[in-house]
Amino acid sequence: MDCCKGPDNPETNEERITRLVNTYQLSLKRMCCIWLRDASLAEDAVQEAFIKAYKALPDFRGECSERTWLMRITLNVCRNMKRGGWFRHVDRGVDIDHLPEASAPFAERDDTIIQAIAALPLKYRELLLLYYFQDMKLGEISETLNISVSTVSRRLEAARQQLRRQLERE
Repeated sequence: MDCCKGPDNPETNEERITRLVNTYQLSLKRMCCIWLRDASLAEDAVQEAFIKAYKALPDFRGECSERTWLMRITLNVCRNMKRGGWFRHVDRGVDIDHLPEASAPFAERDDTIIQAIAALPLKYRELLLLYYFQDMKLGEISETLNISVSTVSRRLEAARQQLRRQLERE
């Protein structure tokens, strides 16, 4: 995505972050909610991610898409929040009713699948969230998670298998 309005009128950092917030806020919040298993923590994570993105905008070189860059920042914020000592004392049960609405409605909304994804190990949950909920391509996921495309492909298949087994048990 071109980050400028045109060669004579470049987008300011304030305009750019406003555009990023308007474009990605809801989908990032939904992903963080499933990742962190807490709606209020998800809101905090998204807000912190946008603050970090705003501060880093002057250094963004455009080597990857803004979406990939923002996703990487958001996942790092989520990881840092989970590492915090107080995180163990927070009730992390995701209440499906508190998840933000998806930008595109599911053909058949199934909260069981969302809960099953939230229960998967982190390396599988991240991939499924990025691939299915954020509609990212394997190359974008590779850039976001800083792993090879072949690793993304293998883990995605393993995640699907584990999700399938988990859903069959339920």
